[in-house]
Amino acid sequence: MSDNKQPGSIVKTQGVTRTFQVGGNVVHALRGIDMEVPRGIFAAVMGRSGSGKTTLLNIIGGLDHATAGKIWVDGHPLDGLSEHRLTLMRRHLIGFVFQSFALLPTFSAAENVELPLRIARYSRHERSERVKRALGVVGLTRWAGHRPHELSGGQQQRVAIARALVTRPALILADEPTGELDSVTGRGIMQLFQHIVQEQGVTILMVTHDPTVEEYAHRVYELRDGEIFRIHDTEVPWLGAPEPVAA
Repeated sequence: MSDNKQPGSIVKTQGVTRTFQVGGNVVHALRGIDMEVPRGIFAAVMGRSGSGKTTLLNIIGGLDHATAGKIWVDGHPLDGLSEHRLTLMRRHLIGFVFQSFALLPTFSAAENVELPLRIARYSRHERSERVKRALGVVGLTRWAGHRPHELSGGQQQRVAIARALVTRPALILADEPTGELDSVTGRGIMQLFQHIVQEQGVTILMVTHDPTVEEYAHRVYELRDGEIFRIHDTEVPWLGAPEPVAA
């Protein structure tokens, strides 16, 4: 375990930059990101398209590599980890939710949720119990046998959330999870995230451009041109909240 582990933080970054070579030009996607995400909250990263928010999420999740800087997830430093170790971290520590749902169309809701457990070689009994619990958390127990085309967009996203939850991760990273949903359904997803944080003790870090997230998230990190220009706590109460940041 790293000496840099922060008891109250599940994500910490120091001076994280990311550059891309596009033709003969260098594009600066991230310009020195310093942030800490406390455990047990619903946090949001907001910004316009191209602000760097998805790049930041991918680096935190080990799907991309920073050009410079340091990242810790649950106290574990990401720099220097082999691809095998990153895969194990993603499999057991982090759950992912994507805008496009990313469900297998020929699998039922339960089979889609079960897939990470099959990959991780859990026993049949353990898989069954965990899938039932995860579908119950997202309110889809009755739809366990339905395939994605038989479900609404909101229900499909709830299946994806249950799949992220089923390995009991400490952190869920959600990339524009309401982007393909109408406003009412999107609010329902954010309410579900609130519930998961409160009842399951999971930390959720959500990337979005939707300002209504401020009605549901506890803390918002605002990005502009690859830099965090504002961090503020909303009026949503925290459970056992650590000291909030200044607005």
